[in-house]
Amino acid sequence: MIVQKRGKGSLTYRSPGHRFKGRVKHAQAPKKTIKGHIVDFMHCPGHSAPLAQIRYEDGEEVLMFAPEGVKVGDFVQIGPEAKIMPGNICQLKNIPEGTAIYNIELQPGDGGKFCRASGAFGRVVSKMGNKVIVRLPSKREKTFNKECRACVGVIAGGGRTEKPFLKAGTKMKAMRARNKLYPITSAGAMNALSHPFGNTRSLRKSKARPIPRNAPPGRKIGMIAAKRTGRRKRK
Repeated sequence: MIVQKRGKGSLTYRSPGHRFKGRVKHAQAPKKTIKGHIVDFMHCPGHSAPLAQIRYEDGEEVLMFAPEGVKVGDFVQIGPEAKIMPGNICQLKNIPEGTAIYNIELQPGDGGKFCRASGAFGRVVSKMGNKVIVRLPSKREKTFNKECRACVGVIAGGGRTEKPFLKAGTKMKAMRARNKLYPITSAGAMNALSHPFGNTRSLRKSKARPIPRNAPPGRKIGMIAAKRTGRRKRK
């Protein structure tokens, strides 16, 4: 089945990782605040935002998403007493409410998992005990551990989505650079043997039904092990 082809490992689905500059993550948490400077900016095909190469005083070099308003030679800080300035990495408990942040850690020390696309940022909403509530770019509010770290500022390259692709070939090259399958055929347009939703014997295009948890991988499409379906009745 088409939905099971990814596991074969062909070049269509294989990530061109040899072209990527490296993993983007926060440096190891130091016991005291240390300073680093921006050595260079670079473009990585695997990321939508420009990357900044940071060299810290202890000799560690890392890649981070470049924030808006910085340049080569600027200094950034990381640690418990870092100032609230673009590019500085602080713990959520030390960041004031209303501050724009990005590359937020899900667990303390994991390097950053949220708000990593160009132009993306979250905003600290409130603090409650050991928890900090952050509003994500999707407008959803998520609770984080106060010990998690984040970078202050807004990721550069925010106008990326405003420029149209115009041509299918340009879109294809952008998708292949990040290992995204393109073009994508809708499930309802496929044959019945290619997808659980596909056939031409009915005018109904969607056949999403509750799927049991122990269904085979090719059938796990739609509402997987749904607790409930349909509109909720008002009491």
